Amino acid sequence: MPEFTFRVNGEQVTVDVAGDVRLLWVLRDILGITGPKYGCGINVCKACTSHLNGKAVNPCAIPVEDLQPADEVTTIEGLPATVGRDLHPMQQAWLDHDVAQCGYCQPGQIMAAVALVRRAAAEGRTITDADLDGLRNICRCGTYVRIRAAIKAGAAAMGGGPA
Repeated sequence: MPEFTFRVNGEQVTVDVAGDVRLLWVLRDILGITGPKYGCGINVCKACTSHLNGKAVNPCAIPVEDLQPADEVTTIEGLPATVGRDLHPMQQAWLDHDVAQCGYCQPGQIMAAVALVRRAAAEGRTITDADLDGLRNICRCGTYVRIRAAIKAGAAAMGGGPA
């Protein structure tokens, strides 16, 4: 089988798998990184949301052969290291707002929220309700009110939203 090299959470990794294996399975089954969750496998539920070179992506839709050696995959496990803390400000906001119920979707929700706040900041603006409406991560428990409150608080702590 071919080898594919890329970076995950700051570490260079090489995996020996078929090129059409989805990144989600490489992360979970080969590398043992279980933060990205398997929900649908068809890029709909967004439970696996992670970052690829800083942008929110869904590893269930990315064949590992599409990755390049310089590509950086960040999962929920590597998110705190991006700010040099034990918890990323968005993770802290999740705790402060008691968002999690079953918790299954939370890693993907947090990763999508961080990417949204960073994108808005790069555009020179703060997040809006329209931005929040555009998030498509599914929460089967329906904690959307708390999710939105936590995103706003996390954005403020990241310097990308109203306090």
